[in-house]
Amino acid sequence: MSDCMNMRKCGSQGVKHEDIKDYYGKQLKKTSDLKSNACVAPAKPCPAFIRKALQNVHPEVTAKYYGCGLVVPECLEGCSVLDLGSGSGQDCYMLSQLVGENGHITGIDMTKEQLTVARKYIDYHTEKFGFKKSNVDFVEGYIEALGEAGLTENTYDIIISNCVINLSPDKAAVLREAYTVLKDGGELYFSDVYCNKTLPEEIKTCKVLWGECLGGALCWEDLARLAEEVGFSIPRLVTANRISVDNKELESLIGDYKFVSATYRLFKIPKNCPRVGCQVIYNGNITGSEEVLEFDVNYMFKEGQVTVVDGEMVAILKSSRFADEFLFQPMGTTPAGCCPTQPQTLGPSGLS
Repeated sequence: MSDCMNMRKCGSQGVKHEDIKDYYGKQLKKTSDLKSNACVAPAKPCPAFIRKALQNVHPEVTAKYYGCGLVVPECLEGCSVLDLGSGSGQDCYMLSQLVGENGHITGIDMTKEQLTVARKYIDYHTEKFGFKKSNVDFVEGYIEALGEAGLTENTYDIIISNCVINLSPDKAAVLREAYTVLKDGGELYFSDVYCNKTLPEEIKTCKVLWGECLGGALCWEDLARLAEEVGFSIPRLVTANRISVDNKELESLIGDYKFVSATYRLFKIPKNCPRVGCQVIYNGNITGSEEVLEFDVNYMFKEGQVTVVDGEMVAILKSSRFADEFLFQPMGTTPAGCCPTQPQTLGPSGLS
């Protein structure tokens, strides 16, 4: 009997950290061992400068990559970044090049086998990138308990996560811990798998479906609720891509439930930051986004063009690493020859 069919019997046992460690540390040896495409479906095309950075990552690290999106936020130079569930370290080593020697990347993972691969190539990548010393380190621990792993409060500019939060049995704890270690104005930028509605227990307690990033998927409403409870800004959708599972056994287990790979960004806005709408002009200085900054599905900032933004977006831009990339103007002060653009009113595309 297949593992998928055996998992029908798991009942109320639930999925624990040890089950995920076993799946990603012992059962999976390479990307091709996955039973679905949920963990390997990119949500948007990969820009040339990122492809170049990925090509510099050691092949063994890439072979154990199990992400579901592209977690490369903009404006990275000099930033301190934390990768939740860093696995073999592919995203860490890719981002290491983008933050530069003055930035730093920390990866945290609970799976010893993955960490062994990641740490094995620290010196290799330091030399490959031409750095005098490594700007990457890896920590063993749980993403629900960052403090216990030695990570300190108000430390990171950005936290990324690539198809990992859905694997956690306590997603509220993950968001709380992320909020705690982020600096004011910091961002949680993450790709994950979401479902069109709340999953039933028979799917949520199936270890294979959980390991394949399907059984632990949140629905959009749950993410929005958890983010608000923790104190984050409203989740802002960057990309969404429908997942075709392409495995008949798994499809028979999930029935009519639909899944997407989506990238969201959440910000830790300081509580005293004013939230008053205004006009902004993007200066075009962000690497890879010189002509246009595609912030989310609602806001696309073209270099030199006036854009009307809402109060929360103003608070996000002014309190974050993006503050120096924009000129802020009161409403009605449009320079001669400029025509303000209004944001699109798109919802969580692909999640309904």
